[in-house]
Amino acid sequence: MAEQTGPRTTTIVVMGVSGAGKSTVAAELVSRLGWDFAEGDEFHPPENVEKMRAGIPLDDDDRWPWLRRLAAWIGEHEAAGTNAVVTCSALKRAYRDLLCDGHPSVWFAHVQAASELIRDRVEHRSGHYMPASLLDSQLATLEPLQDDEPGAVISGVDPAAQVADHVLTALSKERSLDLRTQEDTP
Repeated sequence: MAEQTGPRTTTIVVMGVSGAGKSTVAAELVSRLGWDFAEGDEFHPPENVEKMRAGIPLDDDDRWPWLRRLAAWIGEHEAAGTNAVVTCSALKRAYRDLLCDGHPSVWFAHVQAASELIRDRVEHRSGHYMPASLLDSQLATLEPLQDDEPGAVISGVDPAAQVADHVLTALSKERSLDLRTQEDTP
């Protein structure tokens, strides 16, 4: 029996600062692929949510437990042989390294846009606890995806359907996956 050379499953981590379009792009991906989905913000403990709601930026001590929860979710899906999509700001390389540690399925889609466009999106959205005042701290913290990390930088300027096209094209090239159907492709 031939040994498998790549990851058995794929977990697309849609990353970027608040307002980059992570949730919108992730929803489009899930709609097309039929994969499991998790909104990374839902893994924050209540203390983190209250801190952000109050306009206080999170620090590393706030983020590590949240990231460990996300990594555990990814690990559960890998163990089950299930492909998934998850949103996570994943602002620093160290955070992304934690998500990747022991999880070969992880592939980052770093959605980015000009800070003016992102600020406009954040200022005009409703129902989210992250105030626009925290965008500057996220932009200052962001360490862009590096060439040696699994994933691609994707422009978040186009409509979600086009951004998802770009994500799937980049993923297909890097992982040699056929993503034209809604079937899992482990």
